[in-house]
Order: sequence, then structure tokens, then C-alpha cells
Amino acid sequence: QVQLVESGGGLVQAGGSLRLSCAASGRTFASYTMAWFRQAPGKEREFVAAIAWSGGSTYYKDSVKGRFTISGDNAKNTAYLQMNGLQPEDTAAYYCAAAYRRYASTEANYYPYWGQGTQVTVSS
Repeated sequence: QVQLVESGGGLVQAGGSLRLSCAASGRTFASYTMAWFRQAPGKEREFVAAIAWSGGSTYYKDSVKGRFTISGDNAKNTAYLQMNGLQPEDTAAYYCAAAYRRYASTEANYYPYWGQGTQVTVSS
């Protein structure tokens, strides 16, 4: 079992930056594949980024490539999502997810562990 707690959300103007954190407890963090998803009001939850346990490969939603960076700090059992160049369309609740699997996926049902979410609001 693993528990995930997100933090770092907030209100920012368009073009600004935020760094989301996902603190994990339970099994060794380095054994997990981690991902970030987001959900805007009235929309389905969508994949944002993932980092694979195997080799640390990263994956991104096309619209965030070049603006968002996912990373992990094994010593701190924490995953991060650095978000630069934020736009109003990035406004959503952001969720951290984890799976005890070697490879990443863009599918939400691949990840059995979820945090409670942190709100990101980008004003124009």
C-alpha cells in the first residue's frame, strides 16, 4: 500500500510557473511508476505526464511538452511536476498517481494509487 499527498497548487497568472509535489509513503518510492493527471470541471480526467521506474523514461501529453517537467527524488520519496508557461487551459485539479510497475501508461486505470488532488488555477 502507498499513500500519496499532493501540494503546490494555487492561483497564477498566464505565463507563470508552479511546482507540484507528490509525497509518497509506504513501499520504496523508487519501485513505482509515477504519473500526473488533471481534471477540469465538466471534463474527463486526462493524462499529463509520467515517469517510468524502468530507466526513468518520461512521457507527456502533447500540449504540455516543453512546458512541464516530471521528475522524482528517491531520497525524499517525492515526485514533482514543474509547470512553466501556464495557460488558462491548464486550469484543473491535478492528481498524482502511482503503480508498482516497471513501465508507465497514459491510462488512469493503470494506476491503483491516487492522491487527493491539488487545484491549479491560471488567470488570463
